[in-house]
Amino acid sequence: VQLQASGGGLVQVGGYLRLTCTASRRAFAPYAMGWFRQAPGKEREFVAAVELIGDMTTYADAVKGRFTISRDNAKNTVYLQMNSLKPEDTAVYYCAEHTVGSYYYATSYDYWGQGTLVTVSS
Repeated sequence: VQLQASGGGLVQVGGYLRLTCTASRRAFAPYAMGWFRQAPGKEREFVAAVELIGDMTTYADAVKGRFTISRDNAKNTVYLQMNSLKPEDTAVYYCAEHTVGSYYYATSYDYWGQGTLVTVSS
């Protein structure tokens, strides 16, 4: 399985971006997909997760109310709509396939995309 993340870029404070993560053909669909981010000098942190069956979503407190995760199973694609962006949202954003365990931990995910850089300027 390969995950391709795209949509990052430079945006001003208060702006928006939509990230896209597309998965190559897989033998079976994962239970959930997630987005993480890693800012310079910081550890990778959980952003959001979505279950591929049903509408259950989970968000980090830092992005609740501003970010929306969604999926299109037919296209093997997961999106992250990011609104009201802040400088602290600047990071490389990664998508990943969940395997087992809490959505909040990177160790609960198996395959990872290459990351897409989001820079929010003030």
